Amino acid sequence: MIAGLAVTGIEPAPAQQSSSPFLERAQPGAPHRGKVLAAIQPHSDDVALLCGGTVAKLIREGYTGYMIRATNDDMGDDVGEPGTVGENVLRNEAEVAKQARVLGLERDFALNYNNHRMSDISRNELICRLIFLFRYLKVDTVFCYDPWAHDEENPDHYVLGHCVEAACWMAGRVHDYPEQIAAGFPARAVKEKYYYARHPTITRVVDITGTVDKKIDANLCNVAKGPGGHHGSKLRAELARQGRKLPLLGDDDTTADRNYIREFVLARNREFGKQYGVEYAEVFHYIGGPFTNRVEDYVRQHAVPLR
Repeated sequence: MIAGLAVTGIEPAPAQQSSSPFLERAQPGAPHRGKVLAAIQPHSDDVALLCGGTVAKLIREGYTGYMIRATNDDMGDDVGEPGTVGENVLRNEAEVAKQARVLGLERDFALNYNNHRMSDISRNELICRLIFLFRYLKVDTVFCYDPWAHDEENPDHYVLGHCVEAACWMAGRVHDYPEQIAAGFPARAVKEKYYYARHPTITRVVDITGTVDKKIDANLCNVAKGPGGHHGSKLRAELARQGRKLPLLGDDDTTADRNYIREFVLARNREFGKQYGVEYAEVFHYIGGPFTNRVEDYVRQHAVPLR
């Protein structure tokens, strides 16, 4: 019980904000039909905790989505389910597949690097693998840790963030890995990025009120790792052994787990929502928006017929 509460108690300091972050609201219909996103995470619980509501929102609005997980989570989690290194790998693999289905993603790709060991890997190898996936899947938008955020203790976070940023740019260059292009995967840069972090520079706030239940569903999948999973039912059982109860946790394990996540795991989402005038929100350092070519724009406005 104490371990579970300790995780939710580790709250980041207030995030640094830009002067006027853009508030992205839910859109009707399928305005993003034909676009592709990649939800990229170093560990099995990152997407669910930090951007699951936004990913579910964009899928609802027409995106096709994929999950990319960099590590195999073999180190497990101090507050997750106990087990050996091998059991951790198998359990997290199954839970990530379930999480991808819950969020509406087509499939997940596992890169299988060792947990907490990504400082040792060849970054060029990882960049190459990401470039291939971006080209193969025709990715328009990525979610990942902000490569330039502060106070990231886990090396997997910033190593993956730096490699994703490089791969987004290099994927559009025809002289980088031309064998991929020859194999039928055209060069295409990824220009839209939702960077999440413990201390993000906030340039975009996303209203996830309409998909908050999807975010809870995704966090329920992470039993072996993270503050979601079955912490609510465990706390309910521990209190019952002491002859006590929390009305918040209800009278059954399912209610306990969902309400625990809503109250404790999504606390910061409520705080950000209140700050920006919605019920629940996720915040990002966003890079993207409408891209224009000045030469093309000038030609369009000023070109005249040949006489």
